Amino acid sequence: MTLDRRDFLKAAGAQTGLLLAGTGSLGVTIQPSTGVAPAVQKGLPDVVVIGAGAIGGWTALHLQSMGAKVLVVDAYGAGNSRSTSGDVTRGVRTSYGDRPNGEQWMLWANEAIQKWKQWDEIFWKEMGAHIYFTTGDLITRAAWEPFLTQTRDWWVKNKIVHETLTVDEARYRWPVFDLAGINAIIYEPQAGVVRARRSCELVAAMFQKRGGTLRIDRVSTLMRGTGKIDELLTADGDSIRGGQYVFACGPWLPKVFANLLGDRMRSPMGNVFYMATPIGDKRFQAPDMPSHNFPGVTGWAALPVDNHGFRTRIGGGQAGDPDTSERMVGAPNVARLRTFLAERFPLLKDMPINEQRACHYESTVSRNFIIDRHPDFSNVWIAGGGNAEAFKQGPVFGEYVARRVLNKPTDPALAEAFKVPTTTYEEEDAKAAAAAPPPPGARRPPEEAQDLQ
Repeated sequence: MTLDRRDFLKAAGAQTGLLLAGTGSLGVTIQPSTGVAPAVQKGLPDVVVIGAGAIGGWTALHLQSMGAKVLVVDAYGAGNSRSTSGDVTRGVRTSYGDRPNGEQWMLWANEAIQKWKQWDEIFWKEMGAHIYFTTGDLITRAAWEPFLTQTRDWWVKNKIVHETLTVDEARYRWPVFDLAGINAIIYEPQAGVVRARRSCELVAAMFQKRGGTLRIDRVSTLMRGTGKIDELLTADGDSIRGGQYVFACGPWLPKVFANLLGDRMRSPMGNVFYMATPIGDKRFQAPDMPSHNFPGVTGWAALPVDNHGFRTRIGGGQAGDPDTSERMVGAPNVARLRTFLAERFPLLKDMPINEQRACHYESTVSRNFIIDRHPDFSNVWIAGGGNAEAFKQGPVFGEYVARRVLNKPTDPALAEAFKVPTTTYEEEDAKAAAAAPPPPGARRPPEEAQDLQ
C-alpha cells in the first residue's frame, strides 16, 4: 500500500513525501563508516543509485569496481529520451575560461578525455562499439575576449595541447567554415565527440555484465527515519532498501528535493539539430572537421558510420518539468538555425533537417556541480547540477562521487566547492537588481543563453 502525502506526513512527522519524477531508489537504517557501506540486511545492496544517466551510470560502475554491491533504479532506463544524456552526441572539451570554476572543470575534462579514450577501447573490445571520436575543437570570436584569453592561459599553465590560429590558417584547414568577421581563434586538438545515448546504454550494460542490477521503476515516497532514509516506496508500493543512496537524477533533482533545491537549481531546455550534408562531401564528416564554438552556438561534424548529420546546438527554452514537457524545438529556433548556417556554413543553409532533439539539463545558482550529502539525511548523497557540462566529465565525475560515498580520500577543496548552494536564485536576483536595476519589464535571460556543448 502507498501513502498519500497527508497520511505520510502524519506517519513520518517530517519532510519526506517526495514525488520522484524520473527515478526510484532504496533506503537503509545504518550509517556507513569508513570503507564500503554495509547493507542493512543480507542480500541488500550497499549503495542504491537513483538515475541511470551519465552521472548515475558512471557512479554505479565505479562503486562496483571499488567493491560495493550496487543497485541502480531509473523510471525510464539508461539513455532514455527524457534524460539529459539521451541525445545522439555530446562534445568533450576543456575550454572553460568563461566559468567561475573553469580551471577545475578544465582539469577534470582533460582527465576525462583520456578516460573516454580508454573506455572506448574497452567497449570496442568487449561490446563492439566505439563511443569516442577525436575531432578537435575550434573556438572563434570577433575579437579577443576573456573567455579565450583565460582559457588559453589555463591551457598554458596546465600544459594542455592547443594552438592559436590565424584566420587564414583556419580557412586553409577547413574551407567549409565562413569566418567573415572572425579575428580570434584558438584550437584544442584533443577535444572530441561522444555518442551520448550509446555510452549510457553501454555503461549500464557493463555494470550489469559485472554483476550489478538495473531496475526500471518509479519511486513515489521517501520514508524517513531519524536523520536517515529507511526505505523508498515505488508507485506500486514495493519497498526498496539499501545502505546509502546516491540521487543522480539530473533535471529531476529539484522535483525530488523541492525544499532543498527548488530555488537553487533549474531545469532549462536545450535544442539540437542534425542537418543533412551534401552527398559525397566528406568535409562535414569526422575526422575531417572539428567541433566548433561560435557565440551562442556549438556543433560538430557528422559521425561515422550511421551519420545522423551535422550537429548544431542553438536556442532553447525556459525551465520545465522533464516528465511532462514536450520536446519541440519550435519555429523560432529553426529560423535561428537557418540564419546561423547561412552565415557560417553556407553549403548547409538549404539542406534538410534530419533530426531535432530537445533535453532538459540542470543549472545551479552556484554555477558549479553539486556532490554533497543531503543536510537532513546522513545516508543520502546528491550528485548533479551539471550546468550542461557534466556529461563530458562523466568517467571522472562518477569516480569522484564513488570515492566520496565510500569515504575514500579526495581533495578537500573539491568537497567544499561542490557543496549544496547556500543562496537561492531569488537572493541572487535581488543582489543583481540592487547592483544594476533592470529596466521596467525586463526579464531574467534564459539559462539557455550559455554557450553549451
